[in-house]
Amino acid sequence: MKETRICANCGAEHPIDQMFEVEGDWLCEDCADRLTVICDHCAERVYEENAVEDDTHTLCDHCFDEYYVRCEDCNRIIHRDRAYWDNDDNAYCASCWDEHCNIIHEYNYTPDLVFHGKGLRHFGVELEIDDGGTVNSNAQKLLDIANKDAENLYIKTDGSLDEGLKLVTHPMTLEYHLNEMPWAEVLHKAQSMGYLSHAAGTCGLHVHISRLAFGCTYEQQEAAIARLLYFVEKFWAELLRFSRRTQSQMNRWAARYGIRLTPSEQMNHAKNSCAGRYTAVNLTNADTVEIRMFRGTLKLNTLKATLQMVNHLVEVAVSMSDSQVQDMSWFDFLDDITEPELIQYLKERRLYVNEPVNTSEEE
Repeated sequence: MKETRICANCGAEHPIDQMFEVEGDWLCEDCADRLTVICDHCAERVYEENAVEDDTHTLCDHCFDEYYVRCEDCNRIIHRDRAYWDNDDNAYCASCWDEHCNIIHEYNYTPDLVFHGKGLRHFGVELEIDDGGTVNSNAQKLLDIANKDAENLYIKTDGSLDEGLKLVTHPMTLEYHLNEMPWAEVLHKAQSMGYLSHAAGTCGLHVHISRLAFGCTYEQQEAAIARLLYFVEKFWAELLRFSRRTQSQMNRWAARYGIRLTPSEQMNHAKNSCAGRYTAVNLTNADTVEIRMFRGTLKLNTLKATLQMVNHLVEVAVSMSDSQVQDMSWFDFLDDITEPELIQYLKERRLYVNEPVNTSEEE
């Protein structure tokens, strides 16, 4: 004889294999269909009146308390792993987070700067990425990686981008960029979210150099910056190839001043040109000199090589005399380069030696 139970709702007797146990009660199939739901997370049946629900989720109390929260703004149920949390421990879904939080700053935003690394030669990177969306949730994921151990990065908008972000670092020494800043993880995350940089055609990689890197006095700084300007003009063809930009892109975003006979004449020409900031070497900032030549990249070796190249440009500017810079050749310049990342990149761009080299595409 089959074992039976009395339905706790309708009072009818049914075989136990045709009934459901719900929160300690036995229910017949009809009553279970009318009065209960199944938890999306654990698949247990619970009374509908005790379930936690929204338009897309049905959960038992236990699973909701353990694994889910409600969005502070729209009250939707979201998994804790997918929630965004503010400083007051309020949880938000991705849509409300984009509206609620000011993660992506306006173009003219500058925070209180944090200087990383010892010394006076600091580099601030502006890396533009595009085609992945101008959304706070994406920006937050990049910030979580970059700022896990220190305040390294902030993010801005830029009118030159279609659906992208401008990643801006606080000032860092070259050593800090290469060894402490988690560039590999940031670039990988950007790629995984569908962003492009080199391949987008809209993106630049700008490097700000602290003016103090060129000397402690105004006169020292001006003389060294003049040599930097002269070097860029003298080796324009090589640096254009290094930059990965086209000449038309240079003309629009990073125009040259035109070469003059000496570094001092080069500086005077640049200052009197009224060219503004869309120049290869932008002199309009009070505290930095900005190198705007380089095309954006999500390739780690290219980013490292670019920073190493800028460091060598500064070294030439501060350690050589005007006449030495005027007399040097491109191969004289290459003689002092030993960094494997930079040598690899120079070979890829056919700027080092004419020998085959394995390379991967820029993104």
